[in-house]
Order: sequence, then structure tokens, then C-alpha cells
Amino acid sequence: MELAKITSKGQITIPQEIRKKLNLKQGDKVVFYEEDGKIYFQNSSLIALATIQDELKGKAEKAGFRDTDDVTDYIKKMRKTRKN
Repeated sequence: MELAKITSKGQITIPQEIRKKLNLKQGDKVVFYEEDGKIYFQNSSLIALATIQDELKGKAEKAGFRDTDDVTDYIKKMRKTRKN
């Protein structure tokens, strides 16, 4: 358990161990949310990444990509197209 003191402006310093666990760096944003009467906070970048991953789930298969070789071949094809 970590302890932080609130300043007169309502600010706190997130303890170093917590920043490491959440991969928080200077300038990062955090999101606060309530669940079952408890308040949580999380690195907003991780939430955005998880959301994108959920939305893209299954899209590669629908587009015909079976493995990383298919993706690599597609990228090479697109690069050739853009050079012309």
C-alpha cells in the first residue's frame, strides 16, 4: 500500500512504485473511474490501446490475413503502389 498527500490545489504525487506498475511517465494522462463504490485510476494510453485491440479483433481474418507473412506482403505491395 502506498500513501500520498493532497496539496492545497488538490494535487498528489503518484508514488514511484505505482508509476512503474502503470508505466506512467511525465506528461501521461490518467483516467479516474468508479466501480462498485471504489475509485480507480489507470494509464489512459493503456485503456485506448485495449479499446482499439477490442475493436480490431477479427478484422485481419475478415480481410484475408492469415499470418504475419500476409501482412508483410501487403505492406510491400502498398509501398510499391505509393511509389508509382
